[in-house]
Amino acid sequence: MATLADIIEEHIKQLLARNGKDVIEIRRRDVAQKFECVPSQLNYGLETRFTPQRGYYVESRRGGGGYIRITRAFVRRHVLTFADITNEIGSRIGTDRADALVDRLREGGLLGERQAALIRSALRQETLGIDAPIDEMVRAKLLRVMLLVALHNQR
Repeated sequence: MATLADIIEEHIKQLLARNGKDVIEIRRRDVAQKFECVPSQLNYGLETRFTPQRGYYVESRRGGGGYIRITRAFVRRHVLTFADITNEIGSRIGTDRADALVDRLREGGLLGERQAALIRSALRQETLGIDAPIDEMVRAKLLRVMLLVALHNQR
């Protein structure tokens, strides 16, 4: 069953798609009324689903005339360098952050559906059963190598 955060995320993504642009402005009060929730529940959905790691930037102004501006920052070919990607991965990375990065690269056209699925699967299978924090270090190394090969082969 979908959570309220899932439903809000899907609604906002539909608004972005219908808008045809990479930015939308919504009124917090309107969205809270639409989903019959309090603004703090809306905030939770925004804070967990629309993060820079997932390719979004959120600006907010509170008050009666307040708004929420959500900007989608797709990764486009040749804009994001491999150095940028490795810096984002760092020396360790959790499953959620790795998935978010792979999704951004897929949405930006740098990875295909099949490549993204293979990378996600390999990261889970190869780090399964490894104790923390070693699993995050292994995941980071694997992700860097797989992305290096995948992105290099696209040239």
